[in-house]
Amino acid sequence: MAHFRYCRMKSKKVVLSLLIGVVAKNISFAQIKTGQLGGSDINAITTAVPLLLISPDSRAGAMGECGAATSPDINSMHWNASKYAFMDKKMGFAASYSPWLRQLVPDISLAYLAGYGKIDKNSAIGGSLRYFSLGNITFTDVVGNTTGNFKPNEFAIDVAYTRKLGEKFSAGMALRYINSNLTGGVNVGNTATHAGQAVAVDISGFYTDDEIKISGKKAVVSGGFNISNMGNKMSYTDNASPDSKNFLPMNMKLGGCLKINADEFNSFAFTADVNKLLVPTPPVYKLDASGAYIKNADGEKEIEAGKDPHRGIAEGLFGSFSDAPGGAKEELREIILQAGVEYWYDKLFAVRAGYFHENKTKGGRQFFTMGIGVKYNVFGFDFAYLIPTVPRNNPLQNTLRFSLSFDFDAFNKQNKDNGGSDQ
Repeated sequence: MAHFRYCRMKSKKVVLSLLIGVVAKNISFAQIKTGQLGGSDINAITTAVPLLLISPDSRAGAMGECGAATSPDINSMHWNASKYAFMDKKMGFAASYSPWLRQLVPDISLAYLAGYGKIDKNSAIGGSLRYFSLGNITFTDVVGNTTGNFKPNEFAIDVAYTRKLGEKFSAGMALRYINSNLTGGVNVGNTATHAGQAVAVDISGFYTDDEIKISGKKAVVSGGFNISNMGNKMSYTDNASPDSKNFLPMNMKLGGCLKINADEFNSFAFTADVNKLLVPTPPVYKLDASGAYIKNADGEKEIEAGKDPHRGIAEGLFGSFSDAPGGAKEELREIILQAGVEYWYDKLFAVRAGYFHENKTKGGRQFFTMGIGVKYNVFGFDFAYLIPTVPRNNPLQNTLRFSLSFDFDAFNKQNKDNGGSDQ
């Protein structure tokens, strides 16, 4: 199931590392095997490269992973690229680093680079690179003999164009190349493997109004959406059947944000997002009296509730709103809820907190987040920390994540003030 089915190694580290992509989504592969889908039955959705859904930067990571409608920043590429059109600086870039499963292994991490440049006052371009390293892996054969070493990795390269379509609204489109190399081309079960590759697009929009007043205080109201990772299915072999290819984590993110400027020095922002995967939900299959799957004449499992998950991309995307075997109640359980708050003092120091909630039947990720931000001259530093609220482990718990940003406008201004060139 999912894209790790091809990697069956005996080394404990191999098994652990090849499951990291699943842990990134922190969902269970357990398939319900009863005719009834109750409120406690696990029926989580699995996809290829869940790397694409991991929060890459520390600002959003500290606010419950909200980002669809927060104020534009350098890392908007992941959350809502259309926000770049409202950046008030000409150029900037940022780097983020997140240790992964640090309590268990020392060499697994996510690195993220993002940047943007304004073309004119109404349009901008952006780009990013995310790289997920699964550390150094020793491959073994069925009897435990070492057959080689490899460093599995996944990466994605994004480019985006965004433009204002009015004084308060912008739209954007991003193009993404994805490469998932988990086996190094080794033969698994006499089947040659290769890196999985895909191309996907995002479509996003952002609305903001800074002419609002609440109780006499200046306020900014924003809203945004991002439909991401719409692309071809991924495979790790040349002879994979259409049914064995995996959907990318196509996702719909909607958000809203209210920022209140309490006075000249203090501001508060309150934000909330909802997420839903736009891929098929696993159906419930028919079982016989012994608990075995009932199959039709073609050898395919018969479906008792839900819809066939082996569908085309468009059919899978649009059908994802009505294909859950538990009906509307289960569809609602697939919605992830997120909320966050951000306080800034004099645009120099920030304190952040948030909460992330995923239904226990769809993965069960539930955690609080917190963090701080500091702006010093041309640099900005952001830190995030995660606290799980459920017994199951989270790969980011007890881990400090950080981001570093660089403001080119502030750098050029500093050069001018020092008598240097702005080039």
